Amino acid sequence: MTDRFVSNFTNRLDAKGRVSIPSSFRAVLAKDGYEGLYVHPALDLAAFDAGGHALRKTIDDILARFSPFSEEWESLSTALNGTSEVLKIDPEGRIMLSEALKAHTGIVDTVTFVGHGHKFQIWEPQRFQAHLDAAKAKLRDVKRALSSQALSPGGVAGA
Repeated sequence: MTDRFVSNFTNRLDAKGRVSIPSSFRAVLAKDGYEGLYVHPALDLAAFDAGGHALRKTIDDILARFSPFSEEWESLSTALNGTSEVLKIDPEGRIMLSEALKAHTGIVDTVTFVGHGHKFQIWEPQRFQAHLDAAKAKLRDVKRALSSQALSPGGVAGA
C-alpha cells in the first residue's frame, strides 16, 4: 500500500448523485486517518483539491509563512479554509458533491480523480483532459529548454 495519491480514475455519479472514490485513494485516506474528505476549490483551476491530514498540513505550512495579521494570510486562509468543506464518506466509499463544488468544476455526471501525491484533485473529465494536454505541452517546452541549456557551445553536455 502506498501513502501517496497516484494515477487518475474516472467514475460516474450514481442516480442519487454519489460518486465512488477510487479504492487506491480510499486506502491512502484510511492510512491518513482523517475523518471524511477535506475539499476546497483549487485557487486557479476548475477543479477542487481533496485529501486528509496531509493536505491540511500543507495548507497550515503555507499559512505559517505569513503573519496571521497580514493581508496575504487573510486572503489565503479565506480562499483555502473559508471555501472548504468536509464531505462524509459513506461505508461504500462514496461521497456526495455539493452544488457549489459541481458549479466550480462543471461536473454533471462524471468525475475524474487525479493523484497529486499528498492530495488529489477532482475534475470534470473533459476539463481535466484539456488541462492534461496543456500540462504536457508545457513539459515538452521545459524539456527542450533544459536540453538546450545542458549543451555547451561545443555540443558537449554538462560542460
